[in-house]
Amino acid sequence: MSGYEGGSGAGGGGNGGSGAGDPDARRLTLLMHAAFFLLLGASLARFLLRHPGEARTPWIIALSVALAVLYVLGPVLGSRPTPRSVVWLGVLVAVWMVLVVLAPSFAWCAVPLFYTGLRILPPRAALVLVALLTVFVVAAQLRLAHGFDPNLVLAPPAVAAVATAVFVHMQRQAVRQRELSERQGELIDDLLRTRRELAATERREGTLAERQRLSMEIHDTLAQGLSSQQMLLQAADRTWGADPATARRHVRTATGIAERNLAEARRFVHDLAPADLAEGGGLEAALHALAARETAQAQGRLTVRCHVEGERHTALPDRVQSALLRIAQGALANVREHAHATEAALTLTHLDDRVVLDIADNGRGFTPAGHTGAATGGVRGHGLPAMRARLHQLGGTLTIESAPGEGTVLSAAVPLTPAPEDLA
Repeated sequence: MSGYEGGSGAGGGGNGGSGAGDPDARRLTLLMHAAFFLLLGASLARFLLRHPGEARTPWIIALSVALAVLYVLGPVLGSRPTPRSVVWLGVLVAVWMVLVVLAPSFAWCAVPLFYTGLRILPPRAALVLVALLTVFVVAAQLRLAHGFDPNLVLAPPAVAAVATAVFVHMQRQAVRQRELSERQGELIDDLLRTRRELAATERREGTLAERQRLSMEIHDTLAQGLSSQQMLLQAADRTWGADPATARRHVRTATGIAERNLAEARRFVHDLAPADLAEGGGLEAALHALAARETAQAQGRLTVRCHVEGERHTALPDRVQSALLRIAQGALANVREHAHATEAALTLTHLDDRVVLDIADNGRGFTPAGHTGAATGGVRGHGLPAMRARLHQLGGTLTIESAPGEGTVLSAAVPLTPAPEDLA
C-alpha cells in the first residue's frame, strides 16, 4: 500500500501530483471533483426541501459553502503530504463532520473524501481516516432510518472497502507502469550506449585493419623500390670514377625504379590496383612484366623467369590478383637483396579449386623452422608476416621450403571458393 504515499500515481493528476501526465489519473480526479460537488449540492437541496425554515438552515448553508470553498483550495496546496495539505484536509474533514452531525444527508460526500485522504496521507493515516469517515456515514444513515437496519450498517463499510481497494490497485498499477517506463528508458539508454561502443570498436578495428593494409602496401611497393634505388645509387657511387658507363647504367636503372614507384604511389593514394595490373593483361601479364623488370634491374646478377601452368576457368578476383602480385614482388625483393641467388622462377598454377604461386630461387637458403623474420636467406623483416596476412584475408596459406645452401621455395595458395571467415 505504500505505492500511493505522497500522492503519486493515479490520484495525483488533479492536484499537482506525480500522476499529472497520466490521462486516466486526470479523468479519475475530475470525476471525483464532480462527484463531490454533485453530492454536496444534492445533500443541500434535500435538506432545504425537507427542512425549510429551520433555525439550523443558515448554518447548513454556510457550512456547505465553506466546505465547497475549502475543497476548491485543494489543488492549490497540491497532493503531497506537506503540513499545509494535511492541515487543509483536517479542516475539510472537520467541517464535513459538523455538517453530518447537523444534517445526516451530507454523509455521502464521504466517498470523494475517501479518495482525497488516500491521495494525500501516508497509507496508515489514510486508512484511519477512511475508517473514521465510514463510522460517521453509518451513524448518519442510522439516524435517517430512525431505527436499526443491517443493510445500512454493512453497506457503507463495503463501499469504503471497495473504493479503497480500487484506489490502491490503481496506485500500484501506476507505480508499476512508472517503474516499467524507467526500466525501458534504462534499457534504451544501455542499447544506445552499446551501439555507440560497438561503433567505436568497429572504427578502431577498421583503423587497425587499414593500418595493416597500408603497411603491407608500403612495404611491397615503395619500401622495396627505395631499397633497390639505394643499392643502385651506392653501386654507381663506387664505380663512378673507374667505370662511368656502368655507373650511369646504375643511375638509369634507379631512375626507372623511381618512375615505377611514383606510379605505384599515385595509384596507392587513389586506392587503385597495382600499376602492373592496371595496365591490363591480368595477373599473368603482370607477373611476366615483373620478372622482366627484375631481370633488367639485376643487370646480369639475377635472372627471373615466369611460367603459367593450367588454364584459368574463371577470372580471378581483383583482391586475389593484387595479393599474389604483391607477394611475388616482396619475395623477389628478398631474393635480390638477401638470397645471393643467380636464378629465380615465378610459377602460377591454375587448379580447379585454387590458384598457386610459387617463387623459387637457387640462393643460399635458410632454416624455416622457428624463423622470426630476420634477414636470413631470403625472408626479411616485414615481408613474411605481410605475405601471411594477405593470404589469411583470402583464406589462403603460405608454405616455405628451404634449407641452408639449397635455395628457397615460397608457395602461396588461394582457394577459389570463399573461406568461412571470408563469408563472415
